[in-house]
Amino acid sequence: MSGLHLRLATPDDAPALRAIYAPYVEHTAVSFEEIVPGVEEFAGRIRESNERWAWVVAELTGEPVGYAYGSSHRKRSAYRWSVEVSAYVHPDFHRRGIARALYGELLARLAERGFCNAYAGISLPNDASLALHRSLGFTDIGVFPRVGWKRGAWHDVAWLYRALRESPPTEPHER
Repeated sequence: MSGLHLRLATPDDAPALRAIYAPYVEHTAVSFEEIVPGVEEFAGRIRESNERWAWVVAELTGEPVGYAYGSSHRKRSAYRWSVEVSAYVHPDFHRRGIARALYGELLARLAERGFCNAYAGISLPNDASLALHRSLGFTDIGVFPRVGWKRGAWHDVAWLYRALRESPPTEPHER
């Protein structure tokens, strides 16, 4: 997309990125959070993601319009080379290739950091997100039925997987 600028997010982006995220929390089951995190909490999430994984923001004319980030897939050490990924784009900018660009940048950064496997959990129904992930090379690996209760209903979550690299780099014992 012309004029799109991708960069690592900073804690200073927290107010703008939180504003993009808030409607997903407040009005949908796309996110299973039920209360929008505060700006400081959001800034802390950005900081933590950039320390271990990556958090990428997309800007148009200097304004954030979306973001994508990596986070822990599971806490036990054997999972350390796997990462969970998510992306959120302001609704005014859907279907413009922003999420695709964000994921391209994010997945490349995660592979450079040695991560081998990316997983995405998508609350259902969400045909647009499923189509996006599949078009980026993610494959369906299963559905957790009735795993989240939000907005007065049970929601299934589809899980998708994409390989980022074959094996981890030579590593110290702990990551």
